[in-house]
Amino acid sequence: MTAHLLTLNAGSSSLKFALFEAEGPEPLLLAKGQVEALGALPHLVLRAGAGDGLEDRLVPKDEANAHVSALQHILDALKTHFPAMSVEAAGHRVVHGGPGYAEPLILRPEIIAELEEFIPLAPLHQPHNLAGIGAARQAFPGAMQVACFDTAFHRSHSWVNDAFALPRAYYDRGIRRYGFHGLSYEYVAGRLAEIAPDVAAARVVIAHLGAGASMCAIKDGRSVASTMGFSPLDGLPMGTRCGQLDPGVVLYLLDREGMTSQEIGDMLYKKSGLKGLSGLSGDMRELESAGTPEASQALSYYVSRIQREVGSLAAALNGLDALVFCGGIGENSAFIRRKVCEDLHWIGIGVEEGRNERGETLISTAGSLAKVFVVKTDEEAMIAKHTQKLYRRAQKNL
Repeated sequence: MTAHLLTLNAGSSSLKFALFEAEGPEPLLLAKGQVEALGALPHLVLRAGAGDGLEDRLVPKDEANAHVSALQHILDALKTHFPAMSVEAAGHRVVHGGPGYAEPLILRPEIIAELEEFIPLAPLHQPHNLAGIGAARQAFPGAMQVACFDTAFHRSHSWVNDAFALPRAYYDRGIRRYGFHGLSYEYVAGRLAEIAPDVAAARVVIAHLGAGASMCAIKDGRSVASTMGFSPLDGLPMGTRCGQLDPGVVLYLLDREGMTSQEIGDMLYKKSGLKGLSGLSGDMRELESAGTPEASQALSYYVSRIQREVGSLAAALNGLDALVFCGGIGENSAFIRRKVCEDLHWIGIGVEEGRNERGETLISTAGSLAKVFVVKTDEEAMIAKHTQKLYRRAQKNL
């Protein structure tokens, strides 16, 4: 019987998944999709590996109000289209691996308990990642469960790009810059090595722009610095998250506005960013078409922060050879790519407008000193690759 891998990427109101065959030299994608709007109007989408639609339907609210029940609908749909499915391993995206976990690993109960301790470091993500793990353990009690950490890719940072200027004892307690979106960066760096190996081995800044957004400086395929630090709040403004913020603002909100830490956290994670600035939405598509002064200001702020971080990360690299856009906004918004690049001539960037509008892989002009790429990221493929590697290693040791 053919062994299969299932990848799960659990969010606050969604559960993304992908099914792979595990026995080839690389995991072979059979199907992928998601259940979104858990607890509200759950919606299941399932596509074959080639992209053909298999299912696209609403799910009764009381039948998909949590990750466990959503996973059951996913499994029912997969079994309908792949009746011989035999899940031998499940790979999970886990946003926070703390200071110790620098590579994917097989989950054991004591590791899961330790990952629960990192919930305060990523409250918007970690609880749901762990819920996905719990659902998979319940559905596949005999399968290997693998955690793939978003923070692991950044454990190669130097101390100066890892520490805050706080009393040193806090660093030892884990208060440091972790960086996130590591699975996306790892995948895109690997794709860049295939597309342009000469550039991939040089000085690269990757901009992962989506509902969550960050940027990463990469040299020789390794993370050097990232815009996200201690938590997924830092760096760029995002759909609903604030990005970089003077810590004095938090102190002011506590002392002068009388807000509780919970109220501040709710505001910074869910009511700020593009949504807070525009007073309209955190969805880039809505903001680009809105035409209001507030939406225009939000977009200008977003672009300005990206441009500033390009300069900062280029300084960390001692120069720049390539800029790469990925993520839902980076891959699909020609407007944002154009606005970001049009004021980066000082660093040698020029973009050919026709290529940019068409979303081609290489969008820079022939004379651009730093090349500009658009690369579609695939966190599920990266999770599957890591899971397959650990699964095969375990099979050899049987």
